[in-house]
Amino acid sequence: MRLILIFSLLLTIVSNAVGLDQIIGEFEMDSRDVAISPAVSWSAARLEREDRFLNDWEKHLESIDYEPLDNVARIDWHLLRNLLRERRNDLFLQRSQLQEIHPLLAFSEPLLELARGLGDRQLADSAESASALTQASVGLKELRKQLDAGRAKDAPADSLRPTPGLALRAVAAIDELRDKIDGWYKFYDGFQPDFRWWNEQPYRKLLSDLDALTSFLKKDIAAQKGEPDDPLVGDPIGAASLRSSLDAQMIPYSTEELIAIAEKEFAWCEAEMKKAATDLGCQTTAEALEKVKSHHIPAGGQAAQTLEIASKAIRFLKERDLVTIPPLAEESWGISMLSPQAQKSLPYAVYGQPRIMVAYAHEAMDHVDKLEAMRGNAYAFLHIVTPHELIPGHHLQAFMGRRHSGYRSPFRTPFLIEGWALHWEMLLWDQGYTATPEEKVGALFWRMHRCARVIVSLKFHLGQMNTSEMIDFLVEKVGHERSAATAEVRRYVGPAYGPLYQAAYMIGGLQLHALQKELTGPGSKEAITLRQFHDRILTQGPIPIQMIRAALKNESLPKSWKPDWRFAD
Repeated sequence: MRLILIFSLLLTIVSNAVGLDQIIGEFEMDSRDVAISPAVSWSAARLEREDRFLNDWEKHLESIDYEPLDNVARIDWHLLRNLLRERRNDLFLQRSQLQEIHPLLAFSEPLLELARGLGDRQLADSAESASALTQASVGLKELRKQLDAGRAKDAPADSLRPTPGLALRAVAAIDELRDKIDGWYKFYDGFQPDFRWWNEQPYRKLLSDLDALTSFLKKDIAAQKGEPDDPLVGDPIGAASLRSSLDAQMIPYSTEELIAIAEKEFAWCEAEMKKAATDLGCQTTAEALEKVKSHHIPAGGQAAQTLEIASKAIRFLKERDLVTIPPLAEESWGISMLSPQAQKSLPYAVYGQPRIMVAYAHEAMDHVDKLEAMRGNAYAFLHIVTPHELIPGHHLQAFMGRRHSGYRSPFRTPFLIEGWALHWEMLLWDQGYTATPEEKVGALFWRMHRCARVIVSLKFHLGQMNTSEMIDFLVEKVGHERSAATAEVRRYVGPAYGPLYQAAYMIGGLQLHALQKELTGPGSKEAITLRQFHDRILTQGPIPIQMIRAALKNESLPKSWKPDWRFAD
């Protein structure tokens, strides 16, 4: 207790003297140390440890004397409080999701105890370990009986019949458990003389049983057989968790309001697309899209075309003095090509520090895939994708992020990361970068795509749209090639991205675009230039855009402050 009081006093002294950057750095280090554990991440022990960690830091944060903090430190205080709330919500969601798959993990308790033993620095007894491994195998056998019974035609309603999404969630949990037990076994094997004598046979049997279970869950329950036509399976989080996620991003709108905002933007895009189609000499937008898709560079020429567009975009920015481009930022990016395998989930050019990775036809692809890769990456589309990924988009953003406010990295949000690049798509449209009808069709295609991401991803997590409907929406409403739409949805519903990531592009872009008008438009109190606006954003770190707004407006946030900026009203 005395140590806690001393630590709290030190926090207060440090915060008053130098701001909260050091405290945030300490939080990040503490967070990393707590995460380093031989225990399984979803075990009760690890979840309880996370709970205690959050409790400690919530107390530490409240112990800071708020009133003497300057405006920057107040922003940092709210950022840290917001992150703690986000992690507590994540903990609640994780526990809820674990409860849903508990019947599929009922065998695991003896194994969790073995893994936890190393974390508690308690060395295992060889014979007792063998008993634990054997007990787990017995549990796995019983689980398999229950699963087989649940697949019978006359199975009772309360049988164990997991959905494909729950099956894959369980597979991920079991895979982690398997890795932990493998590490546990290797810790003792060969070092403790009687360990292998007792444990080799039950250990090998356990691995075989675990592999059989995960194979059954993947192939028989989730229909994931490693084939190109495997169904796409996601794991919707539901309305309540979406609301918590939006709160963590400081977005005061409901999911329904965000969908309505995206639909309004989509309608604007459709109207502009009709104008561009007419200017292109086409009767319909579908005809216009087909025309621009057919204007693609011959095989082997996409890298050169990308470099040419990148140079054009940089010249455009400099001529209009829209943002400061450090010479080293302009010098330090590169280019590479995405493999045919990578293009199954990344069908378009993407940024991978410090280079743009280009998608295009490869000799190993079949004929249809080659044509779709070329059509999907035609000139009109690449014309706006390239500045989105490089300069002024992600490359410039990453370059500046490594040099400014690095201590704020724990608060990283896709609404700023992706919203920054989308804001530039909007501004480049306003500034005349997309000058020809063909370029406008390409830019509008991508803006419609960002709107669609909001609609399909939020509806998926609300249970209002399945993966097949998501693919159809991208093909029929936006104009994607079906293979590209499938790759996009595979990424949307996969485990690599959070539930709001796809919505973050358009919503974050609209936030920044609204902020730009507020601070640089006629009658603005701040009256800064576009260059000043963008330069200041690049020094704030990857934080929620409402916090950037507070910084640029030099607001002094009260301790009771709550997000209230309705940027789209």
